[in-house]
Amino acid sequence: MQRYFVKTFGCRASQADGAALEAGLASSGLSAAREIADAELVVLNTCTVTATADDELRQTVRRIHRTQPDTRIVVTGCYAQRAPEEIAAIPGVTWVVGNSHKNLIPDLVADGTHYHGEIRIGDIFDQRDFLSAPVEDALGDRTRPNLKIQDGCNNRCSFCIIPYVRGRSRSAQPDSVIGQVRHLASKYREVVLSGINLGRWGRDLEGSSRLVDLVRRLLNETEIERLRLSSVEPMDWSDSLLELVARSPRIAKHVHAPLQSGSDKVLRRMHRKYRPRHYADRILNARALMPDCAVGADVMTGFPGESEQEFEESRAFIESLPFTYLHVFTYSARPGTPAADVTEQVPMEIRKYRTHVLRDLAQRKNLEFRKSMLGRTISAVTLDNGALSENYLKVALVRPRESNRIENILIGGLTSDGLHEAGMLPILAA
Repeated sequence: MQRYFVKTFGCRASQADGAALEAGLASSGLSAAREIADAELVVLNTCTVTATADDELRQTVRRIHRTQPDTRIVVTGCYAQRAPEEIAAIPGVTWVVGNSHKNLIPDLVADGTHYHGEIRIGDIFDQRDFLSAPVEDALGDRTRPNLKIQDGCNNRCSFCIIPYVRGRSRSAQPDSVIGQVRHLASKYREVVLSGINLGRWGRDLEGSSRLVDLVRRLLNETEIERLRLSSVEPMDWSDSLLELVARSPRIAKHVHAPLQSGSDKVLRRMHRKYRPRHYADRILNARALMPDCAVGADVMTGFPGESEQEFEESRAFIESLPFTYLHVFTYSARPGTPAADVTEQVPMEIRKYRTHVLRDLAQRKNLEFRKSMLGRTISAVTLDNGALSENYLKVALVRPRESNRIENILIGGLTSDGLHEAGMLPILAA
């Protein structure tokens, strides 16, 4: 029996697609390999948010082809949708399949068709189907399944290629989501809801459903112990959604809202749909309702034209808010986006310096937040190695626990990037 291995790059939505690909290949009669080196077929499910993501894919293909020349390599996902010809030219690639056709991969590999995916970018806009995580399993993190309930994005941020490779916003049907969560609840304690633009779930469906309505139904109609929402755009964190998250003991106290910049002028050039004051209102409201909640954001440095003053405005804005972690990215020009054509590009050494500044700030904020947990009892889901608190902190445990349980854990100290349970000798002084 042919063995396959799926390697996924990128966001939680891509991780969910990878899980669906695994399920499709298994159902077609193939068997899963434990490692790439053991596979006759490798599926690379790609990201294309940055040039670094593209480069990582190319290096991975070359490494596999060099060490396993007979292995068939399928490249799919966002990079494949954006530049199929570029990927097809890499030695070792057998198939290139865009996002719009990735559900066909089990059939393609079964019949041996050599398909180099000359898919028009427009194709994805004409199809409503999207891969969602299978209810049987979760790729990567086997104790916290990641269920994708929304795909695509109707926004046109000037730096972002994702709407062009994922298509318009599309929502999973509510009854389907409820059925999948109901099944997952029989096996797992925590389920993460994800999407490309999760807060837009329901806007394309009949009626006037919103994400908060779906979450209410999940609480009422399933036995899931804990739901966690992944990234939600700031203005989709409505009062009703925040109040539901705050009120329900079955929803993780975790608010992730992409910021990108704290400068009003930069946000306007990015074509973001909020101003710093709007963003601050949502974050401060969340913290008022949930004093111990995780608050995270995606932040970009070096956007075209970002002046020293604008960067300082962004840094000061971030400093003023109660973030507990940040995902800081250096701007990377994406071909075909308006920002890539701007002549006033920030020199790379300045971009990287600003990234360093914000990552240092994020570390200080995270350390302050972790220190506030010392001596307290917090709720966490046990993993294969440690635990993850509902407010998104890693916890090292005194003794191995059975994974996939929700426990109250007394915090005794700090590790280099998390916490440790009381009764454990210090791992690292933070």
